[in-house]
Amino acid sequence: MFDHTAVIAAETDRFAAAIRSADQQAPVPTCPDWTVADLAWHLTEVHAFWAGILGSGAITDDDQEAVENAKPARPGDVPATLALLTDQTDALVTQLGRRADDEPAWSWFGTDQTVGFTRRMQVHEAVMHRIDAELAAGLPVTPIAPAVAEAGIVHALDVMFAWWGTLPGFAFVPSDSVVALTLTDTGRTILLRPGRWQGVGQSGNSYDEPGVLRVTDLAPDAGFAGTAEHVDRWLWGRGDEPEADGDEKALTAVRDLVAQGIQ
Repeated sequence: MFDHTAVIAAETDRFAAAIRSADQQAPVPTCPDWTVADLAWHLTEVHAFWAGILGSGAITDDDQEAVENAKPARPGDVPATLALLTDQTDALVTQLGRRADDEPAWSWFGTDQTVGFTRRMQVHEAVMHRIDAELAAGLPVTPIAPAVAEAGIVHALDVMFAWWGTLPGFAFVPSDSVVALTLTDTGRTILLRPGRWQGVGQSGNSYDEPGVLRVTDLAPDAGFAGTAEHVDRWLWGRGDEPEADGDEKALTAVRDLVAQGIQ
């Protein structure tokens, strides 16, 4: 286990240092629609929003909308943005320190409306955007601690790739295959069942999207193997594919999911 708030604070410090060293109008390779200045503002507004959610006690969608409307305006330059980032990160860390994981709090993930969701999500938000900043600045990428990377893998699978399952009317249609993610440094193996999320959205549009669910006690047909950091960065679209072996159709199903991207 690790101290989530300490990771958020440390990763945000690294993020800010990388932003300061970069050409602020340079593109961010892992977030192609953003410049470095856009990336700086993104993490700033994210921390401001979630500090507001926790500080206000927001639970309902109306509460969330009020917090969204009260967010600070984007400053006119990156130094001012980073100063605001410092303030909002302090506010977020303070609120997380005051609240227990099982307390109710609004989130965008329908099946987990707790402070704990925000605590976990903001660790991986800070880690991945720190990597974005370092890549944009042409800096060496700071390693992710194995425990944080392993948690990032689980979060990607159970939240970032699974949100379709929180929507009314959507069902997971599994394939017949099982894929293993073998973490060579932590010794953990995570088993996945690839498949498709299918359903009709509120707009009336039909969807058929790649997905995976975690499973246990099944023999894998294929697998990817690498350190926890390697697998974590790959799943979040910040690194190359780990070593792959086994049934090509099963591997492709997971690759198709990862190709959807997480920004």
